[in-house]
Amino acid sequence: MAELLFWPAFLAYSEAVLAYAGNVRTPGLAGRLATWGVRLGWLAQTGLLAVQAVRADGFPWSTWAGSLNLFVWLVVTAYLIWGCRPRYRLLGLAVMPLAAALFLTSRLGGGTSVGGRPRYSDLFLALHVGLVLAAFAGFTLAAGLAALYLWQERGLKRRRASVLRVRAPALATLETLTGRTIAVALPALTLGIVVGLVRLREEGGGFDALMAVTLLTWLVYGAYLLLRYELGWRGRRTAYLALVGFLLVITVRLGLPLTHFS
Repeated sequence: MAELLFWPAFLAYSEAVLAYAGNVRTPGLAGRLATWGVRLGWLAQTGLLAVQAVRADGFPWSTWAGSLNLFVWLVVTAYLIWGCRPRYRLLGLAVMPLAAALFLTSRLGGGTSVGGRPRYSDLFLALHVGLVLAAFAGFTLAAGLAALYLWQERGLKRRRASVLRVRAPALATLETLTGRTIAVALPALTLGIVVGLVRLREEGGGFDALMAVTLLTWLVYGAYLLLRYELGWRGRRTAYLALVGFLLVITVRLGLPLTHFS
C-alpha cells in the first residue's frame, strides 16, 4: 500500500514541475495547474507517510532513505504555507524540481517502504531527526527565495521580458522572507543538534563527518543572521550566503548513508 502511494505523489509533483516551467512563459492556467499538482502530490505523500507510521515497528523514518522521504514532505509542506499564492509561484520552479528528484531518490533507496525496528529510541529519533529535518526544510525554502531574489534582480537590471511579465514579490519582500525563514529554522536545528549531542554523551559513539558538516551548516546560517541583522548586510551578499548554506544542507542529506546511519 505504501509503495503504491508513491506513484500518484511523484507524478503530481512532476506535473507541477512542468506546469511551473510553463507558467514562466505563459502565466495563468499553467500556474493553477502547478498549484493543484503540488497539493495533490502532498496529499498522496501524506497518505504514504501515514501508512508507514501505522505499519512500522517504531519510528518509520530512521533510515537515510526514509528520512529523505520525510524531508521532501516537510519541504513541500513549508512551501504550501504560502508558496502557491500567485505572486510566489516562481518559487515552485526552484523548490519542486528538487523535491521531485529527492522523492525519487528516496524511493530508489527504499524510503517509501515499511522498515524494521530502528536501533535508537523512538523519542530520540522523533526529536533529533524531526527537528533537524524541519530546519533543513526551512533552509531549503530560504534557498528558493534567495535564488528567486537573484533571478529577479538580474532580470530587472536587464529589463528581461519574462521578469517584467510574471507577477512576483518585490525584492525587499523576498529578502525579508529569506531572513525570517532562516531565523525560524536555525533554532530548530540548534535543538536538534543539542538532542544529538546529549545522546552522544550518554550512550557514546564517534563524531563523524556528518556531524561536522551539520555544525558547519549551523555556523553558516548563524553568520547569515549576524551579518544581516547586526551588521546590516543586504541584497546579493546575503542571498549568496543562503545558497552556500543550502549546499551544505544537500551535502548532509545526500551524505547520510556513508556516515551517520551506516
